[in-house]
Amino acid sequence: MPRRIDYYDDPAAPEPNSLVPAAVAVVAREDGAVLLIRRTDNGNWALPGGAIEMNESIADAAIRETFEETGIQVEVTGLLGVYSDPRHVIHFTSNDEVRREFSVALTARPVGGAPTPSSESSEVRWVAPGDLARYNTGSAMRKRVDDYLRGGAPVVA
Repeated sequence: MPRRIDYYDDPAAPEPNSLVPAAVAVVAREDGAVLLIRRTDNGNWALPGGAIEMNESIADAAIRETFEETGIQVEVTGLLGVYSDPRHVIHFTSNDEVRREFSVALTARPVGGAPTPSSESSEVRWVAPGDLARYNTGSAMRKRVDDYLRGGAPVVA
């Protein structure tokens, strides 16, 4: 099965061979619960998101990816931050792509739909803010979640 392997500040990480802009959504309900998915390619919990397609804006990508991965329709409400740390690389074993991190994290609120797993998400869950630390995420995803819980991030991280 194809896998996604995240490396952060790891001297054993392979050299990146691509840079693909991505959008990630921090979707929060009125009660503060945050939407997480369990990724099918590595088993980690993550915020919904993915690559920005040529014909869409960053916000459109976040809306599309969130719906595809979770079944939840969202409205973008703001910018959390831009994440472009060259120490974070992602190895996709299906095609041996090694992608350098470049993602824009947006905040959003749910406007419809119901939590529904997909080919990219084996589970979809609303998680109370106080419980987020108990979910196994990669270090780069953890930074986004922690930045959100602290009330924001530097625009560029």
